[in-house]
Amino acid sequence: MSPVGQSFGVTWDYRCPFARNAHEHIITAIEAGAPFDVTWVPLSLSEMHREEGDPSVFDDPTKRAVLLSMEVGLVVRDRFPEHWLGVHRALFGLRHDEGGDLRDASAIRGVLERGNVDPDSVFAEVESGWPLDTFRKEHEAAVRDHGVWGVPTFLVGDQAAFVRVMTRPDGDAALGQRTVEHILGLFCDVPELNEFKHTTIPN
Repeated sequence: MSPVGQSFGVTWDYRCPFARNAHEHIITAIEAGAPFDVTWVPLSLSEMHREEGDPSVFDDPTKRAVLLSMEVGLVVRDRFPEHWLGVHRALFGLRHDEGGDLRDASAIRGVLERGNVDPDSVFAEVESGWPLDTFRKEHEAAVRDHGVWGVPTFLVGDQAAFVRVMTRPDGDAALGQRTVEHILGLFCDVPELNEFKHTTIPN
């Protein structure tokens, strides 16, 4: 079965470098015309890693700053979709290329301005509360329905697989599309393969 044009979901948290790698491959491919129909699924690593007995990060007002970049991403995804790919890439870049702080509202505002999205409009949406509710619902659905525990997890039909992509596309759209198609192909063509992990990382 050919994976080209296949619909799939993929989780993200802007703090994860492997999520950055996978999402850059997807974004680069889509920007060049790859026929991917992607559902972008937020996942809170803070929620996944909280200690037993601690309150949910979604209920803890002291954790709001930790969730801020993800809430901003959700606003852009749902309210400014024409700017989504660029802002999504740039929020990863803020953390992993610029060494910025994803809890810093002023740094996030800079990302939005460079992405031609009005920061005041985005932050007003964040303050309204719906992005936090959406974040929680989509996070909990991914965990409940697919057993998701990390990012990036690819969701294809009723299957889910965590995929650690080690490289970035560096603007190579063909590489981006090929990388995503290889991942999707494992779902379609080798469903019996549960885990494949190199014992060492090439230099």
